[in-house]
Amino acid sequence: MVLSLVIWTLTHAGDPGAPARPGASAYPVRPRDTAAAYMTPPAGDASDDLQTAIARVKTERNFGIVFLGPGEYHISKTLYIPRGIRVIGYGARRPVIVLDPHSPGFDKPDSADKGRARYMIWFTSALPVGVDNFAGPGSRVPDAGASTFYSALSNVDLRIGDGNPGAVALRTHFAQHSFISHVDIYIGGGKAGLFDGGNEIEDVGFYGGDYGICTTKPSPGWPFLLVDTRFEGQRVAAIKTQEAGLTIVRLSARHVPTVIDVDDNYHEKLFMESSRFDSITGPAIRISTARNAANEVNLRSVLCRSVPTLVAYRHETRVVAAPGAARGADGRAATYLVRRFTDGLCLDRGDAAYRTLADLAPAPFAAASPTDITPLPPMDTWVNVKDLGARGDGQTDDTRVLQDAIDKYPTIYLPQGWYRVSRTLRLRPNTALIGLTPIGTQIMLADRTPGFCGFGGPVPLVETPQNGHNIITGIGLSTGDDNSRAVACKWMSGDGSLMNDVKFVGGHGGMDRPQMPPQYAHQGPETWDTQYWSLWVANGGGGTFKDIWSASTYAAAGVYVSHTSTPGRIYALSVEHHVGNEVRFDHVAGWRVYALQLEEESRESTECQPMEIVDCKDLVFANLYMFRVIRVNKPYPWSVRLWGGGDIEFLNVHNYSQTPYTTTNPFYIVNTGTEVRPWEMARYYYRGPSVPSGAADATIAAGFEFAHALCADHKGNVFFCDPRMRRIYEYNAKGVRLLVDYPWEPLSLACDKNDNLLVVFKYVPRAGEVFTNPPDAAGTSFSGWGNSGFATWVYAVDPANPDETIQRLPQGPLTETVLYPAHRWRDYHDFTTIAAVRPDTGWIAPDNKTTIARVYDLARATALTKATDGVIYLTDEYDKRTWKATADLGNMKPFAEKGEFDHAVDPKGNVYIADGDIYVFDKNGAPLRTIHTAERPTSVLIDGTRLFYTGHNALHILNLPN
Repeated sequence: MVLSLVIWTLTHAGDPGAPARPGASAYPVRPRDTAAAYMTPPAGDASDDLQTAIARVKTERNFGIVFLGPGEYHISKTLYIPRGIRVIGYGARRPVIVLDPHSPGFDKPDSADKGRARYMIWFTSALPVGVDNFAGPGSRVPDAGASTFYSALSNVDLRIGDGNPGAVALRTHFAQHSFISHVDIYIGGGKAGLFDGGNEIEDVGFYGGDYGICTTKPSPGWPFLLVDTRFEGQRVAAIKTQEAGLTIVRLSARHVPTVIDVDDNYHEKLFMESSRFDSITGPAIRISTARNAANEVNLRSVLCRSVPTLVAYRHETRVVAAPGAARGADGRAATYLVRRFTDGLCLDRGDAAYRTLADLAPAPFAAASPTDITPLPPMDTWVNVKDLGARGDGQTDDTRVLQDAIDKYPTIYLPQGWYRVSRTLRLRPNTALIGLTPIGTQIMLADRTPGFCGFGGPVPLVETPQNGHNIITGIGLSTGDDNSRAVACKWMSGDGSLMNDVKFVGGHGGMDRPQMPPQYAHQGPETWDTQYWSLWVANGGGGTFKDIWSASTYAAAGVYVSHTSTPGRIYALSVEHHVGNEVRFDHVAGWRVYALQLEEESRESTECQPMEIVDCKDLVFANLYMFRVIRVNKPYPWSVRLWGGGDIEFLNVHNYSQTPYTTTNPFYIVNTGTEVRPWEMARYYYRGPSVPSGAADATIAAGFEFAHALCADHKGNVFFCDPRMRRIYEYNAKGVRLLVDYPWEPLSLACDKNDNLLVVFKYVPRAGEVFTNPPDAAGTSFSGWGNSGFATWVYAVDPANPDETIQRLPQGPLTETVLYPAHRWRDYHDFTTIAAVRPDTGWIAPDNKTTIARVYDLARATALTKATDGVIYLTDEYDKRTWKATADLGNMKPFAEKGEFDHAVDPKGNVYIADGDIYVFDKNGAPLRTIHTAERPTSVLIDGTRLFYTGHNALHILNLPN
């Protein structure tokens, strides 16, 4: 180890961008916490001792900390860290966990494992059960997932010994408040440093290996934040990725073939800023699915030295090369700055269009950008609040002890405990409040605390002073269920201040400890949306906010930033489950927001407005994810409402849901009534309110919630449905009428050759009935998370006499006309495999000539399609791509990089694809025109010379051009 450090120092001497080695210890002194477990290196193999300590904390306390003292911990098998457990090192030098050379099982890839690897440390949702209560032969490891919170590894270095080519140091598919920080990973001859990124990593170095990081989509599909990371000496690529939502600030990569390598046929939402590439032999970035809306790439201020090719496209010959003036005499690139690079769907004026914008210029190779993450004060200034008399038992009133400590000492350390207070804690300008786990260390209110309940203005639980240089880290702030005046934190601190690893407790994400009473009573919907905001940044507040989870259903909004032009930076903010608003920005200027994710839950936030931006300017949002969960069954019109203001840039926008109830439009400009409709964009630049262009069509009928599933019979009668309301409508020469309102939720509609109406519907099992998902449900997350166990059946009616003719259709072999789902959500990327399968059976229509194919994706589809003139079009909704195939589903080829719910073919063979507006292509896939519609179209139908489309709220009609 010492020799390798000497060699490293000699190799990198004099380089202004080289990180100081070895990594400085973030916690040089042993933190004192009576609720934590402590370890020092044992003689010999430490595997069992480490695992026993982790398991004991989990079993006895449910969540908590295992502190590792300085030294080397040698292991020979995988360590499992379950939900809520943090492993933190301390000492003048970081402790090191070493995988011993030639450890059993690490010598080759594991073909049965998702990452084809063995792991030194595997973060899990629970303790695996197997040999000696740990994973072993025949056991199943419960991988970390969407509800794996509060887990971490910090201030511990990792080293893979020789003879372990199948080894990966970390598997980290965890969710909020889980992270890796202050860690250097010496991969050597191993495979990678990290597999399956989750939430965030900070101050992590990757040295050697085939890859630094190999990652798929994080759990549960959020962006993956990397701050202050270093990659060096990887043999294949620094980062190998698919759909990770890479949000990267201050990355340094050197001596690697490729920095970012996107897997074949996968898109990526890559944002990178203030980074450095040095001596990159191949393309620094390899893009896989260019000119697709889901692929979004933005680089800002990336400094390059000896990087001849910045970007290459996997399936194209074009490249983005170093500027000519930056090339040296040998033809290799010298130094240049990527001031801006954007690749993807862009909207700044006019229509959205695919663009590649490259602004590269020669520049000197300067030192790396300094971090904006304020360091913690020296540990010799920390004052342990329990030494001063605080109890932290969740019942004793600790207000006086805490406020006295704040008044006397600049740095207050709160070991694990739930500290109940009864009045506002007011910080001094230099106060730092330090905890090490926001679920185990909380400042909290009891319900109905005097001064915080009843009618009145907002009262903070914690308040920071104007222009303060404050730090709050590793602490949960809980305002309980029933404190109507409460604000968890009123933040007025200035630039240079820091809020990090803070959980605003309430609603989702709670964990209780066996030795303590439950945190609060969880009173339910009657107390939802009855408090002020959780985080209120006001009166010139600013600074850095990182790894914040604000999901208190009792608060009016998770974050409210108001009236400030002090610079602010937000990293990895998760705001969810509010009734009224998730995030509000009001008269704010000069803020940068990285990896903001908004989530709407079915019970609480079906009608929640995710974000309001009022009279703001000079804002940047990078990798903005806006999500509605699979259980939501009602549409909502807008994700972001913009009121006035301007000069706001949105880079990499992801507006999505596994269900058809994606928020209808990602942006709405209130002052002018303008809708911005693309769900996926690499760049949307909001200049300010503008007058919308009118849509020339006629509205036939309005007042619906989610109209879709257009179809027509041979008589010119048109049908559509409103599924949650369980209504089917008919339009004819007399107008629109309600045809049926049966107690079965209609999913999609069609007509057979005898003009019977066919209805695909959802059948929820009654007592004694059980339905299991078929095998083809496995490739879509729509089939999970409580969205399984129902049947998809088909019934038929005669529209002239529907009530007397309803019949469930029998199943049998396919007939001459087969209907398939027009679109499929296959987020496991198996669309071309599943959509090309022609099933053996389907539901036979009364005409005995029409069959609806029996496939799982009918359970989600809102439209059906069939072959016309021997050709069928099918939409991959997840990848926003429409495919063309023969009638038997053979010879499937990409047709257009557009697609959502529906498409239609006119008599000339032109294809009309609904995707925010209606895009028209000729039969060869060449774009012809765009039809700007009055609403986002949910289904389209061509009947003779008439083009019908439904929006959420109305049925519309257009005349086709001659």
